[in-house]
Amino acid sequence: MSVFFWWILWAFYFFAYFYVIFFVIRDLFRDDKLNGWLKALWIILLIFVPFLTGLIYVIARGNGIAEREYAARSYGVAESDDYTPTASADPAGDIAKAQALLESGAISQGEFDALKSKALGNKYYGA
Repeated sequence: MSVFFWWILWAFYFFAYFYVIFFVIRDLFRDDKLNGWLKALWIILLIFVPFLTGLIYVIARGNGIAEREYAARSYGVAESDDYTPTASADPAGDIAKAQALLESGAISQGEFDALKSKALGNKYYGA
């Protein structure tokens, strides 16, 4: 029982050690303000004195870590959040064209409803 406990404890420390190393390296390469020589110095220190270097890194550069994490996570979100469907310039004409397509059998009732909703500028088609 105690061997299993110690094995689990050492496995946890091992994975935590690698997590800290990769976290610091990832953060180093995200930082545009730090020059290449200082990045290399941090990595060398991280290899030879990993626990102390990780602790010093978090203390010395902790406030910048949060800013870089936030910037990395919100990088692609701004583009996708800006899209808002707008009403057509001629909604009556678009609905009339969709009605003609529906009557000719080219589209189904669901497709007509989606086109009508899109022409009116509803955010969720079919609403």
